[in-house]
Amino acid sequence: MLNNKSVLITGGTGSFGKKFVETILRDYPNVKRIVIYSRGELKQFQMKQLYPESKYPQLRYFIGDVRDADRLRRACEGIDVIIHAAAMKQVDTAEYNPDECIKTNVGGAQNVINAALDCGVHDVVALSTDKACAPINLYGATKLTSDKLFVAANNISGCKDIRFSVVRYGNVMGSRGSVIPFFISKRDSGATELPITDARMTRFNISLQAGVDLVMFALKNHLGGEIFIPKIPSYRIGDVATAIAPGLKQVEIGIRPGEKLHEEMLTATDSLNTIDLGRYYAILPSRSFNGKRSKEDYIQHYNAKPVPEGFSYSSDSNEEWETVESLREKIAKL
Repeated sequence: MLNNKSVLITGGTGSFGKKFVETILRDYPNVKRIVIYSRGELKQFQMKQLYPESKYPQLRYFIGDVRDADRLRRACEGIDVIIHAAAMKQVDTAEYNPDECIKTNVGGAQNVINAALDCGVHDVVALSTDKACAPINLYGATKLTSDKLFVAANNISGCKDIRFSVVRYGNVMGSRGSVIPFFISKRDSGATELPITDARMTRFNISLQAGVDLVMFALKNHLGGEIFIPKIPSYRIGDVATAIAPGLKQVEIGIRPGEKLHEEMLTATDSLNTIDLGRYYAILPSRSFNGKRSKEDYIQHYNAKPVPEGFSYSSDSNEEWETVESLREKIAKL
């Protein structure tokens, strides 16, 4: 699928980008070029130590920001596939710096779309978040807007052979700034208690590799316009704390501004345009692209079936759950 192709990853030095590069190099040894596009020279330097040019000549590194349309367009020359992973992701940072978040998550998304259309890219997959579903904070609202931009980009592709799609998933286990490394650092520092927001809180859980696998599925199968959602387990925040530090007292500190008690990835309203692919769900465009595709076209392509009307997918009503034991086993492998 990616052999003899040139791939660009925005935000390519992040947790996802590094795992995606690792997967490409393992599964597609004949990939033509992998371009890491990001604004942090230190992280690029560190990634170059993992993948030295002498051993991995197919890797290229572009310093650049998705806000910079000209630089992004230059980086996209000769690119076949774009994975858009760059974003401002911290909820509290976005609330305090809303304009900056909008410039990156919304303006940056449109810049990626324009560059892809201008440079003859064939496939674009953008990473989203569960917070984009029925958002209550600015980060989620900007990512929902970004999702809408990428879905609608199929409307303006004209006769170009290009497809835009989105993948949406929950909290990545062990990712930078997430609760698991925070709890581990508290435990290892000799703390006597763990602060948890609310004992009732639940979250979706996905591994980095499963996130990469979802993107690969999208690249291989998408018709354009889908928002792909994986079927993944949920966990209770108290179970995570118990798995990491069973001997420490858990103290509730309350939900932070802009934070949900439970996360959603599909609302009952979304169910009207959602199909079940087996391992994944896909939210389809609410309107076809210039009459090109109908809901039936997607159902036939994926051999899928519509979800029941009123169906929703939320971390508290999920059918699959992590246990303290399963969490402990997975955390040990991080």
